[in-house]
Amino acid sequence: MKRQLTESEALQRLAAMCAAGEHCAYEMKEKLDKWEIDAAAQERILAHLKEEKYVDDERFCRIFVREKIKYSKWGSRKIEQALYQKHIDKDIRARVMAEVDMQEYADVLAALLKSKRKSVKAASLYELNGKLIRFAMSRGFTMDVIRECLECDGEDYE
Repeated sequence: MKRQLTESEALQRLAAMCAAGEHCAYEMKEKLDKWEIDAAAQERILAHLKEEKYVDDERFCRIFVREKIKYSKWGSRKIEQALYQKHIDKDIRARVMAEVDMQEYADVLAALLKSKRKSVKAASLYELNGKLIRFAMSRGFTMDVIRECLECDGEDYE
């Protein structure tokens, strides 16, 4: 049988995790639940982590959004869903998503579509566009940005 973590041990582990990488409050709560730390101790630990700025959901959200757009090439819908699943407050999500540079965001999608176009086999322009739209939507991009990127690259289709 494994030994139960003490409150200070749990706090030290979570502080070390947060020092190594950005995490949200919900992830810390999940860890505490997994370690079977009682509710009162969880509240004290989370309050300490927030007070000492180990955990900051807005900072986490900014970094998460930037990384998912730049490196994972996710669209806003997929990012929103992931943040919702991490229990990030709606106001924080909206504020951070509003800060996204739309030109940079569109450039990510344009590069993704250009790359995908090379591997898509289609009998007509209509079929090609349909496949590219489905691909972009599966990555979480919205139809307005997809349409904008497809129209910009229109000369490449002919």
